[in-house]
This record gives sequence, structure tokens and C-alpha cells, in this order.
Amino acid sequence: MTFFATLAGLLVLLYLGVPMFAAMTLLSLGVLWATEGTVATLGEFVFGKLDSYLLVAVPLFMLMAHFMVRGRVVDDLFHTAHTMLRHIRGGIGVATVAACTVFAAISGSSVATALTIGKVAIPQMLRYGYSRKGAFGVVAGGGTLGILIPPSAPMVLYAYVTEASVGALFAAGVVPGLMMAAMFAAYCMATEGRPVATDEAGASRQLERASFREMATAIRKSFWALTLPPFVLGGIYFGIFTPTEAAGTGALWALAIAVFVYRQMTVTALWDGISDATRTTAMLFMIIIGASLYGYMLTKLNAPQELTQLIVDMGLGRTGFLLAMAVLLFLLGLILESFSIILLTTPAILPVLDALAIDKVWYGVLLTLNLELALISPPVALNLVVIKAITGAPLSEVNMAAIPYMAMLALGIVLIIAAPDIALWLPRVAGY
Repeated sequence: MTFFATLAGLLVLLYLGVPMFAAMTLLSLGVLWATEGTVATLGEFVFGKLDSYLLVAVPLFMLMAHFMVRGRVVDDLFHTAHTMLRHIRGGIGVATVAACTVFAAISGSSVATALTIGKVAIPQMLRYGYSRKGAFGVVAGGGTLGILIPPSAPMVLYAYVTEASVGALFAAGVVPGLMMAAMFAAYCMATEGRPVATDEAGASRQLERASFREMATAIRKSFWALTLPPFVLGGIYFGIFTPTEAAGTGALWALAIAVFVYRQMTVTALWDGISDATRTTAMLFMIIIGASLYGYMLTKLNAPQELTQLIVDMGLGRTGFLLAMAVLLFLLGLILESFSIILLTTPAILPVLDALAIDKVWYGVLLTLNLELALISPPVALNLVVIKAITGAPLSEVNMAAIPYMAMLALGIVLIIAAPDIALWLPRVAGY
């Protein structure tokens, strides 16, 4: 089977330590040279692939997230969630999930969500009596919401590959994202007690419900940060902005909030934010180049057609195919990051989606949930590496803390397969 043979070759190169973009590029060039006898036209092909207005949205969404982080906006988001929820069982864990949910609607990145919320939330959870396992787990799980709740950089990339509607994908991610957030919050409430505070004498007391005045003050402090998700997503859903325009105006709005409201954006912080977003974008575009060549090579070898015929001959049907893809994506997620998985698998299976009449928007949500699972599945598990870096805890301890959230994400995948309307109801209501 051509697809699996080339995949095996790619995995061998990765095992030898070759970077992802270089492995895909070298493998593709080698195979194309051997089969076609020339690679002279590939430069024009690569530039054509990168010449996409939609791809401009990816660095702009990253820039928006960096501006919010550098502007110290996240502290108020977490403080507001904690103020509102501190009195309930597992309240500070639920507050962490709530903060992750809101920041996910700003950042479009799971790693950024885990890093930013984790820095603020983990010390507070440990301070108020939360278990280490619970604190690490809720940040690992809550961080994954960054790529499911829109805006989402991986969804933009998937839309670019499949030519699906970005607006429909963003709308489709809302309900599943809130469903997963509710699962995570319910788990916190079921496994943790009420938060306690310890005074200087060592005496412990349960945290009391915040007064109306405290709640109003907290909401007022985070008001401007809370305007960003409806500003960006509302502009897309109501047809005011294209996704790329929304990303640009969102980045500008985030910068204005950081500079004029929070007054935390120094020239150094601004430069660092732009530099980080640029480096991440450069890395992503190099992977896109390698993946484009890899997909071109597969097409030349008729691998997508062979894969489609294999699925048809096996008689898996829609559900069997989706479950088989879930297993494949999980295995790939053990060694690859999200963008690479999208670019590696999606072009090859597009004919299969068409043959089995699988909605591309629905599959996009399933793919994103699988990518979330990959983010907390060792050994790559970028969210877990981030938590280790924040806390200095042994990676084995962080890995164990993520297991319940891996199970909940797997349950989410099964629910979306069993009930497609969980993902497709909102896009249908929105007119996509």
C-alpha cells in the first residue's frame, strides 16, 4: 500500500532525528526524482500553495494571542472566573476550565492556552488545597480547548486544505467545545472538594461565595478582554469580516486593549510578541511546504485512490472508517504535532470523505478532537511538556494527571460520531 509505505519511510526519517518539514521535503523530492526523473516544476508548485489569502489569518490569530499574553490580560480573566466560582466543589478547577474556555476564544492555540492559564492557575490551585494531580490535569485538559473553540489556527489550516468554510468550521466547534468544557468542569466537581484558604496561623477555612460587589468588580476589570471573542467571531458570523480580516482586526483590537486599557505593553513586550508569532509562522509555513510536496507525491503515486479503494473493499462504512482514522490519528499524535498531522493525512483521505459522503465540516471537528487528544498523549504531548516547564514536576506525574482528560476526549469523539448534530446544528442554524 503506497500511502503506508511512504508513511513508514517518513517515520524512519523522523526517528533518525530529521526535522518534520525536512523529512517530508526530502522524502517527496527523492520519490519524485526516482519516479518522474525531474523536480524542476516544484518551485512554482510550492509558491502556488503558499499564495493563499486564507493562510494570512494564521499568523494574525497567533499575533492576537501574543498581544493578550504580553499585555497581562489573562490574570484578570482567571481572577474573574475564580471570583464567580470559588465557593463550589472543585471551584478553582472549574474556574480554570472557564478561563481556558474564554482564552481559547481569543488565542486559537492549545499550547498558548495551557501555558498562559497554567502560569496563573496552577499556583492558585495548589494554594487553595487542590491536589497536584488535579491541578496538572485540569490545565492539560482545559488547554486543549484552544484549538476546538474558535478561532482555531488548525481549523483555518484544515479549511485551507479541504476548501471547507472557515465560518462553518468555527461555528461547528462551539457546541463540542462547550460540551468538553462541561465534562472537564463536572470532573473537577466530582473529584475535588471545596477550596480552602490557610491563614498565617495555619488554620484552614472554606472559601465563601463572593459578594455581588466583588463579582461586579471582577467582571468590570475583565470587561475589555471579554469583548474580544464576540468582536472576532461576531464579525465572522454576521458577515462583517472575512476570517482573515477578523484575525487582523482582532490583533489590532488586542493590541489596543493591552496598550490603552491594561497599559502593560512595553516596546520590548511588543517586539517579543511579534518575534514569537513570526517564528511560529515561519515554522508552520515550512511544514506546509513539506506537506504540500508530500501530498503532491502521493497524488502522483495514486495513493489517495488506492486508499479509497482499500476502504471500499474492506467494507468499513462511515463509522468504521472514522474509528479507524481515530486510531491512526492517535498513533500519529504520539510523535507529531497538530499541523503536521492535518497536512499529512487530510489530502490523502479527501477522496474517501467524498466516497463515503462524510461532511467535511463534521470531519473537521472530529479531526480537531483527535488533535486535542494528541496534545496530551505522550511522548510528544506538547501541553504536558508545557506544564512540566511551568511547575518543574516530573513528566511521569504530569502524564498520569492527563489520563482522565484523555478518556473524556475519547468519549467526546465517540459522542460526535454517534450524534453528528452536536457539531452540525449551529452551522445549520447560522446558515452555512
